[in-house]
Amino acid sequence: MTENNKRQRQANLIRAFRKIHRMTGVLLFVFFFINSITGLLLGWKKHSGGLLLPESYKGTSTELKDWLPLDSLHKNACKILHDSVSTDLSLELERIDVRKDKGMVKFVFNDHFWGIQLDGATGKLLQIERRNSDMIENIHDGSILDHYLGTTGEPIKVVYTTIMGLGLLIFTITGFWLWYGPKRM
Repeated sequence: MTENNKRQRQANLIRAFRKIHRMTGVLLFVFFFINSITGLLLGWKKHSGGLLLPESYKGTSTELKDWLPLDSLHKNACKILHDSVSTDLSLELERIDVRKDKGMVKFVFNDHFWGIQLDGATGKLLQIERRNSDMIENIHDGSILDHYLGTTGEPIKVVYTTIMGLGLLIFTITGFWLWYGPKRM
């Protein structure tokens, strides 16, 4: 194979990679834009002064023996949610975060982005929190659509993260070749 043929093949390969790179960018632009913004917000959530991730407040005792039973704390959190936010909100729990070192229990609800922080010993309200970081995380990984459409098993999230992962892989490979290919020529 002559030197000219090698250069021509190399140029054709670079053109093909440029086309793939461009088409991937055009097709996934909006998704990459959303993903980058939400990724930045998630990276900064602990440094947002409570705007994205609610501050964790301290209770009166870090000794579990002094705490109220978890079921009593749960009933209190549900009552506070309905009394203070809305009676229309579901009481189904996503998780309970027990923060022994802070003397606090956090109840995070499943079907909306609200949480209740209670003093573990007294059961008194420490904070009603809007969980913006949870919503941003759901947007970031695509599970927000599964959440609102009520799909089980998160199929939209799986498809979305697969497309985004493959798109980023294609960008990485073609971008590297667009940089390295001309140097090789």
